[in-house]
Amino acid sequence: MSNPHKGKFITLEGGEGTGKSTQAEMMIQSLSARGISAISTREPGGSEGAELIRQLLVSGDVQRWDAVTETLLMNAARRDHLVSKIIPALQAGTWVICDRFADSTLAYQGYGNGVELPYLNSIYELVAGTLTPDITFVFDICPRVGIERARGRGGKEDRYERMSMEFHDRVREGFRRIAQTDLNRYILIDASLDRDTIAQQLDEYIRQRLA
Repeated sequence: MSNPHKGKFITLEGGEGTGKSTQAEMMIQSLSARGISAISTREPGGSEGAELIRQLLVSGDVQRWDAVTETLLMNAARRDHLVSKIIPALQAGTWVICDRFADSTLAYQGYGNGVELPYLNSIYELVAGTLTPDITFVFDICPRVGIERARGRGGKEDRYERMSMEFHDRVREGFRRIAQTDLNRYILIDASLDRDTIAQQLDEYIRQRLA
């Protein structure tokens, strides 16, 4: 079942350094120019409680958590995020643009770290019920390029950026497989293109599918 609320729910997915955050900001500006009320948020994080959990996930040693513990932390953060921010906004008719959501858990903890997908799907149903994004853009780029981009942004490198390139290759393959499961919802985006070209593509897709 798709999003049953008044507002539209758009998620941006992909590996490290794909430019999702930049595109989320540009999307908000584009929607605002059209008179559409929209907010941007992110995962893990996005709400006060979820941001606390985020710090546990993105800091520390690469081996700080095993895959199952990491999955449970991600979903605890997601539940707080949904209850505190996403669902109230959608019910109020506000569009929500989210930088990462449940597909990142499938790609990172599932394809990347080996947690079985049926378990991840069952946990998601407990956490989010039938809520599904209206449209999901999957940003695709060579992980080596993405990691270089991420490290070039400055700021503190997080633990995911320090994970092995083999892990990031599995994550990319996971996202590409996920994007093939529902062609009405998922749109694969070439993240190697310049940001203005990508922004124009996203805007066109949104106008076509969520008019």
